[in-house]
Amino acid sequence: MSPIVDLSGKRGLVVGIANEHSIASGCASAFRAAGAELAVTYLNEKAEPYVRPVAERLEAPIIVPCDVRVPGQLEAVFERITAEWGELDFLLHSIAYAPRDDLHTSVVNSSPEGFMLAMDISCHSFVRMARLATPLMKKGGSLLTVTFYGADRVVENYNLMGPVKAALESSVRYIAADLASHNIHAHAISAGPVKTRAASGIGRFDVLMDEVRARTPAGQLVTIEEIGRIAAFLASDAGGPMTGSVVYADNGFHTVA
Repeated sequence: MSPIVDLSGKRGLVVGIANEHSIASGCASAFRAAGAELAVTYLNEKAEPYVRPVAERLEAPIIVPCDVRVPGQLEAVFERITAEWGELDFLLHSIAYAPRDDLHTSVVNSSPEGFMLAMDISCHSFVRMARLATPLMKKGGSLLTVTFYGADRVVENYNLMGPVKAALESSVRYIAADLASHNIHAHAISAGPVKTRAASGIGRFDVLMDEVRARTPAGQLVTIEEIGRIAAFLASDAGGPMTGSVVYADNGFHTVA
């Protein structure tokens, strides 16, 4: 992959790689191709065999577990970065979760516990990362998260994740305002549907992909590599004047949806 921006000398944290096909993997590959040094997390021991080979191909010097539900584990990630690097230039948050029963029912029938858990993992964890990253972004930086057009429109079977992603997008705007004086920029990348392990939990996702492809102006879905190039731009100095935005990486689908 030929780089389109220069991230040489920059260090970034990538949270959310599930395997080589995940959006976070596409973004991490673009960051590395542009010259960045990366820290990579994996969810747990079960996920590690799928993530470690990706991280090793990226020559990541820091490969650590991070389950945001485990008290202290996210903080430990930033402690490791502080000890080894002492600074951070950008981070990518690409994690989302909702309990299966709550995801596969209507919003009005979702449980309070499931709603709160989905909000904590999918949204508030980004707020926590922003807080922990701020002291390390001494010269400014970029905070990126991944969203979906179901935050703005009702998407069949997206259910609970719709309002959760809407909260995430709103959080991006407030974080951008909160951290503007630190020269820290925040963005949500609204990616078109990609066949990932996470997406497989959404009912009839293959049908959704076909419908989106048919309605996208060029009749073509976005790839993780294309999403990655946008993420690399937002992490670079060239993306500096932008902040608080929902940046669409969907081949124009949002213009006709």
